[in-house]
Amino acid sequence: MPRCTLLPLPDHQVAFLVDGAERLRWHFGPQYPRPFFYPLVGPASGLSLTRMGHPGAPNHDHHRSVWFAHEKVAGVNFWGDTGTARIRQKEWLAYHDGDAEAVMAVRLGWADGHDPRELLTQDLFVALIPGPGRETLLELQTSFRPTANQLEFGMSNFGFLAVRVAKPISAFFGGGTLTNSEGAVGEPAIFGKSARWVDYSGEQPGGHREGVTYFDHPTNPSHPAAWHVREDGWMGASACFAGPRTTTQADPLTLRYLLHAHAGVLDAGRAADEFARFRDRPPMELVRAPSRHVTWGVRRRG
Repeated sequence: MPRCTLLPLPDHQVAFLVDGAERLRWHFGPQYPRPFFYPLVGPASGLSLTRMGHPGAPNHDHHRSVWFAHEKVAGVNFWGDTGTARIRQKEWLAYHDGDAEAVMAVRLGWADGHDPRELLTQDLFVALIPGPGRETLLELQTSFRPTANQLEFGMSNFGFLAVRVAKPISAFFGGGTLTNSEGAVGEPAIFGKSARWVDYSGEQPGGHREGVTYFDHPTNPSHPAAWHVREDGWMGASACFAGPRTTTQADPLTLRYLLHAHAGVLDAGRAADEFARFRDRPPMELVRAPSRHVTWGVRRRG
C-alpha cells in the first residue's frame, strides 16, 4: 500500500492517513452549514493544532477548525451560521493515494437557501504531504465558478480560508505567538498588513511546542495577502480585504494555500524555504482515468 492514503468513513467523513495513522479529517455532513477539517494533528503532541469554536465567545461557533467561507457572496453571508446560506459537498471527484501525497478532489455547491439554483460551485483539491518526523503539509487549491456569467465577492476581512488554532497555541488564551513573513509579531502589527505567510506557534499540553504556518501562493490575485488575525487564536488570508473581487464562468477565481503543521516554534528560515517549495510546486488538475473502474484521477500539471 502507498504511504499516504484516504479512508472514507461513515457520517460523511474522510480520514487522511500517513503510515496508517490519521493526520487530518474532512467533515461534510448535512448537519453543518459548511464542510470543515478537524483535527489537524500536531507532530509533537499528537493533539489537534486546531479547535472547534472560540474558547470564550459562543457566538463564534461557526469557527470550525479549518474551513472555506466568505461573508459577502453577491450580498449573501456565507460566513456565519445564523442565515440560510449553505455550502454542501455535491460529489467527490477523485481519491488518490501515493507515497509522496494523498489527494482528494471534491465539488461543493454554494446556495443562499431561498433560490434552489446555486450561486456558484467550488472545486477543491486537498493534498496531504508528509513532512519530516510527523509534520504535515496541507495544500489546498480551489476554484470558484458562478452559475451566472459573473459573481462578486464583496469587500470583507472574512474569506476565504480560515484557521482557528487550538486554545493552548492562541496568544490570549495560551501564550502562543503570531508572526508573519516580514518579521512582525502580534495582532496589532500583523492585522491588515500584507505578508507571504503567517505563523501561529505555542506550547501544547505536555510541554510540546508546535504550530501552524499558513502560506499564501504567489499566483493568488491578492498576493501578498492582507491578513485578518486575532490574538484569540484566529488567522485568515483576506482575498477581498482591499476591495471586491469578481469571478466569472470563463475565468473562475482560483486560489492556492498551504498549511504546515510543524514541530517546535517558528523557524523563519525554514518557513521561507517551505514557501519557495510551495511556490514552485505545480498545481493540481483532474484527468480522465485510464480505467473503466475509475472516473477521474489527479495529477500535477506540467
